[in-house]
Amino acid sequence: MQTANPVIEKALLAALSLSATKRWPELTQSAISNEAALALSDFHSAVSEDSFAAAADAHFDRAMSAEGANLKGPARERLFDVIMLRFEAMEPHRSGLLSLLKFRDASLRALMRLPETHLASARWALTSAGLDTEEGAPLGLKTLAIANVIRETERAWRKEASGDFALTMVALDKSLRDAEERMGWLSRWRRSRSSSKNLTEPQPE
Repeated sequence: MQTANPVIEKALLAALSLSATKRWPELTQSAISNEAALALSDFHSAVSEDSFAAAADAHFDRAMSAEGANLKGPARERLFDVIMLRFEAMEPHRSGLLSLLKFRDASLRALMRLPETHLASARWALTSAGLDTEEGAPLGLKTLAIANVIRETERAWRKEASGDFALTMVALDKSLRDAEERMGWLSRWRRSRSSSKNLTEPQPE
C-alpha cells in the first residue's frame, strides 16, 4: 500500500466534510484548503477532483490494517472482520462519500480506474487478514474474488438507512460465502487434476 500523502489526506477529509452539504463537483480548491487549514499553494499540481476520488479508497483501505495481522479463526471470518473495519471507518463520512461516489459513477476516468482500485483494496484486505498466499487458490484469483466482495458490499452500504450495518453485514457475509464456495470448488478441481496427472504419467520401472 502506498504511503499516505498528508496534504491529500487532510484535503480529502475536508472535502468529505464539505460535500455533506454540497455536490462533489461544486467543491473548490480554495474552499477545501480553508476547511483543511492548508495553504492553497500546497494544492499546486497535487489536488484535483480525480485525485480525491483515487485517494478515498486508499484512505479507507488503511482502516483494514488496524487489527488484520492479529486476527485468528477461519479465513472467511478474518476477512469479514477486516473488511468491516473499512466500512465502519467510512460511516462517519457517509454523506460526503455518497456525494463522491455519485461523482465517481459519472466520471469516465474514475470508472476506468475502478477495477484496479478494487483490486488494490482486495490485496490489502487479504494482506491484513494474513491470507496473501497461494494456499487454497492462486493469489490472483483470490484477489479478484475479494475485489468483487468489496464491490458488492459497497453497493449494500450505500443503501443503509439505520446506521446498524445490517444490509452491509448481510451482503458481506453472503459475498464471502459465495467466494469461499468458488475457491473451494477450484481447490478441489486443482487437486483432482493433479491426481489425474500423476496417474497418467509413466511410472519409473
